[in-house]
Amino acid sequence: MDEDLTQLWPVAGLRVVSGDLELRWPDDDLMVTVAREAGRGIHAPDAMPFTIPWSRGDCTTVSRNVLQYLWGQRSALTVDSWCLELAVLVDGLPIGLQSARSARFPVTRTAETGSWLGQRHQGNGVGTRMRVLVLHLLFEGFGAREATSGAFLDNGPSNAVSTKLGYDRNGLVTVAREGVAAQQWRYRMDRERWDARPEWMRPVLTLHGVEPVREQLGIP
Repeated sequence: MDEDLTQLWPVAGLRVVSGDLELRWPDDDLMVTVAREAGRGIHAPDAMPFTIPWSRGDCTTVSRNVLQYLWGQRSALTVDSWCLELAVLVDGLPIGLQSARSARFPVTRTAETGSWLGQRHQGNGVGTRMRVLVLHLLFEGFGAREATSGAFLDNGPSNAVSTKLGYDRNGLVTVAREGVAAQQWRYRMDRERWDARPEWMRPVLTLHGVEPVREQLGIP
Protein backbone atom coordinates (compact mmCIF):
# COMPACT_ATOMS: atom_id res chain seq x y z
CA MET A 1 0.00 0.00 0.00
CA ASP A 2 1.21 3.52 -0.90
CA GLU A 3 2.83 5.11 2.18
CA ASP A 4 1.55 8.58 1.26
CA LEU A 5 -1.99 7.20 1.18
CA THR A 6 -1.74 5.40 4.51
CA GLN A 7 -0.30 8.51 6.17
CA LEU A 8 -3.29 10.57 5.05
CA TRP A 9 -5.88 7.77 5.25
CA PRO A 10 -4.66 5.20 7.79
CA VAL A 11 -7.51 2.71 7.25
CA ALA A 12 -5.90 2.03 3.88
CA GLY A 13 -3.13 0.17 5.72
CA LEU A 14 -5.39 -1.95 7.93
CA ARG A 15 -4.78 -5.70 7.78
CA VAL A 16 -5.53 -8.72 9.97
CA VAL A 17 -3.49 -11.82 9.10
CA SER A 18 -3.66 -15.38 10.41
CA GLY A 19 -1.84 -18.02 8.40
CA ASP A 20 -3.40 -18.28 4.94
CA LEU A 21 -6.30 -15.98 5.86
CA GLU A 22 -6.19 -12.20 5.63
CA LEU A 23 -8.60 -9.30 6.06
CA ARG A 24 -7.36 -6.26 4.14
CA TRP A 25 -8.67 -2.79 3.32
CA PRO A 26 -9.30 -2.96 -0.46
CA ASP A 27 -7.75 -0.51 -2.87
CA ASP A 28 -9.49 -0.02 -6.22
CA ASP A 29 -7.79 -2.98 -7.90
CA LEU A 30 -8.73 -5.31 -5.06
CA MET A 31 -12.26 -3.88 -5.05
CA VAL A 32 -12.68 -4.87 -8.69
CA THR A 33 -11.57 -8.44 -7.98
CA VAL A 34 -13.92 -8.69 -5.00
CA ALA A 35 -16.79 -7.22 -7.03
CA ARG A 36 -16.28 -9.75 -9.80
CA GLU A 37 -16.34 -12.56 -7.22
CA ALA A 38 -19.72 -11.30 -6.01
CA GLY A 39 -20.92 -11.25 -9.61
CA ARG A 40 -20.19 -14.97 -9.90
CA GLY A 41 -22.79 -15.63 -7.22
CA ILE A 42 -23.14 -15.54 -3.45
CA HIS A 43 -26.31 -17.52 -2.79
CA ALA A 44 -28.97 -19.67 -4.43
CA PRO A 45 -31.48 -17.83 -6.66
CA ASP A 46 -34.35 -18.48 -4.24
CA ALA A 47 -32.42 -17.16 -1.20
CA MET A 48 -31.76 -13.62 0.02
CA PRO A 49 -29.47 -13.24 3.05
CA PHE A 50 -29.38 -9.42 2.86
CA THR A 51 -31.89 -6.76 3.87
CA ILE A 52 -31.06 -4.80 0.72
CA PRO A 53 -31.14 -7.21 -2.28
CA TRP A 54 -27.96 -5.89 -3.89
CA SER A 55 -26.96 -9.43 -4.91
CA ARG A 56 -29.88 -9.75 -7.36
CA GLY A 57 -29.19 -9.28 -11.05
CA ASP A 58 -26.72 -10.36 -13.69
CA CYS A 59 -23.01 -10.56 -12.91
CA THR A 60 -22.28 -7.04 -14.15
CA THR A 61 -25.11 -5.49 -12.14
CA VAL A 62 -24.05 -7.23 -8.93
CA SER A 63 -20.41 -6.31 -9.45
CA ARG A 64 -21.33 -2.67 -10.01
CA ASN A 65 -23.49 -2.71 -6.89
CA VAL A 66 -20.47 -3.84 -4.87
CA LEU A 67 -18.22 -1.14 -6.30
CA GLN A 68 -20.80 1.59 -5.73
CA TYR A 69 -21.36 0.46 -2.15
CA LEU A 70 -17.64 0.23 -1.33
CA TRP A 71 -16.88 3.65 -2.79
CA GLY A 72 -19.76 5.08 -0.77
CA GLN A 73 -18.60 3.54 2.50
CA ARG A 74 -15.06 4.73 1.90
CA SER A 75 -16.13 8.35 1.41
CA ALA A 76 -18.65 8.33 4.28
CA LEU A 77 -16.19 7.26 7.00
CA THR A 78 -16.06 9.67 9.96
CA VAL A 79 -15.22 9.49 13.65
CA ASP A 80 -18.94 9.43 14.49
CA SER A 81 -19.95 6.80 11.95
CA TRP A 82 -17.82 4.29 10.10
CA CYS A 83 -18.00 1.03 8.22
CA LEU A 84 -14.78 -0.87 7.58
CA GLU A 85 -15.25 -3.18 4.61
CA LEU A 86 -12.28 -5.54 4.51
CA ALA A 87 -11.52 -7.90 1.66
CA VAL A 88 -11.20 -11.56 2.64
CA LEU A 89 -8.23 -13.31 1.06
CA VAL A 90 -7.14 -16.95 1.29
CA ASP A 91 -3.61 -17.58 0.03
CA GLY A 92 -3.81 -14.15 -1.57
CA LEU A 93 -7.04 -14.91 -3.46
CA PRO A 94 -9.91 -12.47 -2.75
CA ILE A 95 -13.09 -14.41 -1.99
CA GLY A 96 -15.44 -12.03 -0.13
CA LEU A 97 -15.88 -9.16 2.31
CA GLN A 98 -15.97 -8.85 6.09
CA SER A 99 -17.41 -5.66 7.55
CA ALA A 100 -17.48 -3.92 10.91
CA ARG A 101 -19.58 -0.81 11.44
CA SER A 102 -20.25 1.47 14.36
CA ALA A 103 -21.74 4.80 15.38
CA ARG A 104 -20.03 6.85 18.11
CA PHE A 105 -17.71 3.96 18.89
CA PRO A 106 -15.54 5.87 21.42
CA VAL A 107 -18.70 6.19 23.54
CA THR A 108 -20.58 2.95 22.82
CA ARG A 109 -17.61 0.61 22.25
CA THR A 110 -20.06 -1.46 20.19
CA ALA A 111 -19.78 -2.56 16.57
CA GLU A 112 -21.87 -4.67 14.20
CA THR A 113 -20.32 -7.22 11.84
CA GLY A 114 -21.52 -8.58 8.52
CA SER A 115 -19.98 -10.54 5.68
CA TRP A 116 -20.35 -12.49 2.49
CA LEU A 117 -18.30 -15.09 0.63
CA GLY A 118 -18.43 -16.11 -3.00
CA GLN A 119 -20.66 -19.17 -3.24
CA ARG A 120 -17.88 -21.34 -4.60
CA HIS A 121 -15.80 -20.63 -1.47
CA GLN A 122 -18.47 -21.47 1.10
CA GLY A 123 -18.71 -24.53 3.31
CA ASN A 124 -15.04 -24.94 4.25
CA GLY A 125 -14.89 -23.01 7.53
CA VAL A 126 -13.64 -19.68 6.21
CA GLY A 127 -16.78 -17.89 7.41
CA THR A 128 -16.06 -18.89 11.00
CA ARG A 129 -12.38 -18.00 10.79
CA MET A 130 -12.92 -14.56 9.28
CA ARG A 131 -15.48 -13.74 11.99
CA VAL A 132 -12.87 -14.61 14.62
CA LEU A 133 -10.40 -12.27 12.93
CA VAL A 134 -12.79 -9.32 12.83
CA LEU A 135 -13.78 -9.94 16.46
CA HIS A 136 -10.10 -9.89 17.39
CA LEU A 137 -9.72 -6.58 15.57
CA LEU A 138 -12.68 -5.11 17.44
CA PHE A 139 -11.93 -6.41 20.92
CA GLU A 140 -8.12 -6.47 20.96
CA GLY A 141 -7.38 -3.81 18.37
CA PHE A 142 -10.09 -1.25 19.10
CA GLY A 143 -11.04 -2.10 22.69
CA ALA A 144 -14.68 -2.97 22.01
CA ARG A 145 -16.99 -3.93 24.86
CA GLU A 146 -19.55 -5.59 22.60
CA ALA A 147 -19.92 -6.94 19.07
CA THR A 148 -23.29 -7.69 17.49
CA SER A 149 -24.50 -9.53 14.43
CA GLY A 150 -27.73 -10.68 12.85
CA ALA A 151 -29.07 -13.20 10.36
CA PHE A 152 -32.41 -14.10 8.85
CA LEU A 153 -33.96 -17.25 10.27
CA ASP A 154 -33.48 -19.03 6.94
CA ASN A 155 -29.76 -18.17 6.72
CA GLY A 156 -28.46 -21.39 8.24
CA PRO A 157 -24.72 -20.86 7.68
CA SER A 158 -24.61 -17.40 9.27
CA ASN A 159 -26.67 -18.50 12.26
CA ALA A 160 -24.40 -21.52 12.65
CA VAL A 161 -21.27 -19.35 12.77
CA SER A 162 -22.69 -17.11 15.51
CA THR A 163 -23.83 -20.12 17.52
CA LYS A 164 -20.50 -21.90 17.13
CA LEU A 165 -18.59 -18.84 18.32
CA GLY A 166 -20.67 -18.59 21.47
CA TYR A 167 -22.72 -15.46 20.85
CA ASP A 168 -25.74 -14.85 23.06
CA ARG A 169 -29.01 -14.75 21.17
CA ASN A 170 -30.41 -11.29 21.70
CA GLY A 171 -33.97 -11.55 20.41
CA LEU A 172 -35.84 -11.47 17.10
CA VAL A 173 -36.52 -8.44 14.93
CA THR A 174 -38.85 -8.13 11.96
CA VAL A 175 -37.62 -6.28 8.87
CA ALA A 176 -38.76 -5.86 5.28
CA ARG A 177 -36.99 -8.16 2.82
CA GLU A 178 -37.89 -7.79 -0.84
CA GLY A 179 -41.29 -6.40 0.12
CA VAL A 180 -42.13 -9.14 2.63
CA ALA A 181 -41.77 -9.18 6.42
CA ALA A 182 -38.94 -11.46 7.56
CA GLN A 183 -37.44 -12.19 10.94
CA GLN A 184 -33.81 -11.95 11.96
CA TRP A 185 -32.04 -13.42 14.94
CA ARG A 186 -29.93 -10.86 16.75
CA TYR A 187 -26.64 -11.95 18.36
CA ARG A 188 -24.38 -10.36 20.97
CA MET A 189 -20.80 -11.08 22.03
CA ASP A 190 -19.69 -9.12 25.09
CA ARG A 191 -16.16 -8.59 26.37
CA GLU A 192 -16.49 -11.17 29.13
CA ARG A 193 -17.59 -13.89 26.73
CA TRP A 194 -14.84 -12.95 24.30
CA ASP A 195 -12.18 -13.12 27.02
CA ALA A 196 -13.46 -16.59 28.01
CA ARG A 197 -13.41 -17.94 24.45
CA PRO A 198 -11.94 -21.44 23.88
CA GLU A 199 -8.43 -22.07 22.61
CA TRP A 200 -9.50 -22.79 19.02
CA MET A 201 -10.77 -19.18 18.85
CA ARG A 202 -7.28 -17.89 19.71
CA PRO A 203 -5.31 -18.40 16.49
CA VAL A 204 -1.91 -16.86 15.97
CA LEU A 205 -2.60 -13.60 14.14
CA THR A 206 -1.12 -10.19 13.50
CA LEU A 207 -2.80 -6.80 13.36
CA HIS A 208 -1.24 -4.29 10.96
CA GLY A 209 -1.83 -0.54 11.08
CA VAL A 210 -4.20 -0.52 14.05
CA GLU A 211 -2.75 2.42 16.00
CA PRO A 212 -3.01 4.93 13.14
CA VAL A 213 -6.54 3.69 12.44
CA ARG A 214 -7.50 4.24 16.08
CA GLU A 215 -6.27 7.83 15.76
CA GLN A 216 -8.25 8.33 12.54
CA LEU A 217 -11.43 6.94 14.13
CA GLY A 218 -10.96 8.91 17.36
CA ILE A 219 -10.56 5.82 19.54
CA PRO A 220 -8.55 6.69 22.67
